[in-house]
Amino acid sequence: MEFRTLGKTGFNISEVSLGTWQLGGKWGDPFDEKDAMDTLEAAYDHGVNFFDTADGYQDGLSEKVIGQFIKRHPDVHYSTKVGRKEMPLSEEHFSPKFIRRYVEESLQNMQVDSLDQVLLHCPPMSIYYQPETFKTLDDLKKEGKIANYGVSVERVEEAIKSLDYDISSVEIIFNMFRLRPAKLFFDLAKKANVGILARVPLASGLLTGKFTADTHFGPQDHRTNNRDGQLFSKGETFSGVDYLTGVKAANELKERLGTNNLAATALRYILMFDAVSAVIPGASTPNQIERNTSAAEVKPLTKDQMAIVTDVYDKYIKDPIEYMW
Repeated sequence: MEFRTLGKTGFNISEVSLGTWQLGGKWGDPFDEKDAMDTLEAAYDHGVNFFDTADGYQDGLSEKVIGQFIKRHPDVHYSTKVGRKEMPLSEEHFSPKFIRRYVEESLQNMQVDSLDQVLLHCPPMSIYYQPETFKTLDDLKKEGKIANYGVSVERVEEAIKSLDYDISSVEIIFNMFRLRPAKLFFDLAKKANVGILARVPLASGLLTGKFTADTHFGPQDHRTNNRDGQLFSKGETFSGVDYLTGVKAANELKERLGTNNLAATALRYILMFDAVSAVIPGASTPNQIERNTSAAEVKPLTKDQMAIVTDVYDKYIKDPIEYMW
């Protein structure tokens, strides 16, 4: 495992880290605390030392398990996200009053005195024009309740606007099906010493190359019931890519890149960009941890292979994805 610096935090984090949206259970399945802890321990054993969670994941259970985990492994780092655990979602949830409440609740869930990093969880664009929200985060830093803060975003423009504030890192969707951040944001982030956490790196599993036109997902799985954005941003599910189009594109990537392990190759592709601090694929089992961390051992892609990814993107994905996020 190789390590990179996470922007202004100064944290030296594993380039393949772990997102915990489905920790302790696949999407839609019940949470299992033992499975969650086993998955975290497997990640640690494979060199992972950074974990990304949110107060809304499994109604706070993800935070609680990670809180137990970091007591056993105080050498690891983490971020948690706030602002999206209450429905219906509204701008008010990113107001100073709510941000303070959410931070206090995360501190309680994780049983810590200070949070390594807090990210605003995909706030609407209007929040970036409300400096009082970010001033509240500055105040929480001064009070010692958080060590760093940043944002998780849906759109590149939000990431760019976030640089107006003293953020440490940005969590953004970046993968073989979502190339726009590298064109518009990465150089700006590097100049500002802002870390980048690449989320949804496998496009909700499309970039494992294992799905077919006949693949079915569980009734509570967001890949079943959010394809058109019924529950939350359409861009979060399959990176906003039409499912059948994504299957075709993934199959062509497998063939032209000559790989039987598209997932590891897709993660390695992201790590070809030095602006990226870490890629944060999810996992619900120790076996998936092994699959993800194997990306650290994949040889760097050649110039021709990088061009193949761009060619497939231009052929299948760019229109309309590039113009939406």
